[in-house]
Amino acid sequence: MLSRIGLVSAMTLMSRVFGLFRDILVTAVFGTSLLNSAFATAFTLPNLFRRLLGEGALSAALMPHLSEELEEDGKEAVFRLINKTLSWLVIVCLLVIGVAYVGFEYIERNWVSSEWILTAGIAKLVFPYILFICLAAVVSAGLNLLGRFAIPAMTAVWLNCSILILLGIGGWLWGEGAREKMNFLCGGVMIGGALQLIAPSVALMREGWRPRLDYSVSTRLKAVLFLTLPGIYGTAAHQINIMVSRVLALDFNDSGAALINLANRLVELPMGVFVIAISTVVFPALAKASASGRNEDFSVTYRNGISLSIMMALPAAVGLSILAPEIIATLFEHGEFTEPDTADLVPILIICAIGMPFYSFVSIEVRAYYSLKDVKTPVKSSTIALVLNLALSITLLRWLNRIEALVIASNVAVVLQATYLHFGLRSKGINLRLRLVLPTIFKFICGSVVMGIVLWFGKWGLEQFDFGIWRSSVYLVILIPLGALVYFVFLKALGLREIEEVLTAIRKKRRN
Repeated sequence: MLSRIGLVSAMTLMSRVFGLFRDILVTAVFGTSLLNSAFATAFTLPNLFRRLLGEGALSAALMPHLSEELEEDGKEAVFRLINKTLSWLVIVCLLVIGVAYVGFEYIERNWVSSEWILTAGIAKLVFPYILFICLAAVVSAGLNLLGRFAIPAMTAVWLNCSILILLGIGGWLWGEGAREKMNFLCGGVMIGGALQLIAPSVALMREGWRPRLDYSVSTRLKAVLFLTLPGIYGTAAHQINIMVSRVLALDFNDSGAALINLANRLVELPMGVFVIAISTVVFPALAKASASGRNEDFSVTYRNGISLSIMMALPAAVGLSILAPEIIATLFEHGEFTEPDTADLVPILIICAIGMPFYSFVSIEVRAYYSLKDVKTPVKSSTIALVLNLALSITLLRWLNRIEALVIASNVAVVLQATYLHFGLRSKGINLRLRLVLPTIFKFICGSVVMGIVLWFGKWGLEQFDFGIWRSSVYLVILIPLGALVYFVFLKALGLREIEEVLTAIRKKRRN
């Protein structure tokens, strides 16, 4: 499992690096302007439906049944179920796009608020992206089941490269003014979405899949639908949490949504490279163990997933918090993004980073429930988190009168969700024996604290020198490798199994 996690992490890292370049370009062109905030809010809508109809509820509901089809009837049965799912998904996506366009037209014609008219106009350009990305998610689920993790993990590269080319070259050469450059950005989203569908489709066809329309309804397809519908509600609650923050931020000030989006993107870099990669590999293993009734294998896989996720999330959170000013200045302080924007973003990023370990818990926990074909508990947890986040967001925003209130509310909500899901799993009759990983997690905490102390004093030491305009970049070049080295040497000295497994995997890669 560790070698597959390493492969997915490498592919995801490449994707996230391109995504980082995309964010650098977008902030350099648009800064934290209303136009950027409007795009961040508008692009949340297709991402919402991507989670509902693609990578979220549908994929989670589909994976256990694909596993059973593979166990019972082989690859051909898997391909038939994929075709049935894709055929009906096309119709659903087209209906959603049609209804959404009616709503966007209504906002443009009847609303007075300029920020919402602008957001609706941008949403009309990017919303059809859901058709490509939802279909791509189903195809990618098939690849993951067959052990082909690399192609699905790097599909976002196509989106990021497309945006970089269209906005970076097309917008620079032919875009006159910020609004025309925004059109190139939206065009990059659509072309990138098409490429995101083509790449995994070609890979799955090499495995023997042949795409064809199939509107026949099987028992297995009904079971997928039965799991998907409540799962949509649960996933919707989580995504609505994100929408709540973006909408309230857009209403609070012109830069609010753009700042929260940037903070989330920076947190998603380590989350995507490590935590999401781990959960991507763990999910099929959990589904297969559940389908074959191997409860002990299920428990071991779950504990390994939790342990590896925390091992990566904790030091990443500490590093982001301590080095936040230098990271933001190095990456984004160019063009329209200025030093005051950096000062505004630093506290938001620190608060987002604090929530990372709890998001990593939820990522593994939710997949454990779906592999057990239990969608009701994640739905309940998401609903509780949604209500709490909405209430806290409104209350704290009025009390603190600062945009950071929205991020604090999200963190409190995810802590409660992680706790609820944890105690729910204990009542499933599967002995997870999480107490076995508590000593390991405590060592991760100690290692992260030691790393944080080294980074803090490292910054103090470097402040004695004058690096001029290269100050932030020099800090990162020196302190990030130093922090990682201190953390892993500390854990290695404690003889942790996880570190030994990582080192063994690296040695095997070198020999190969």
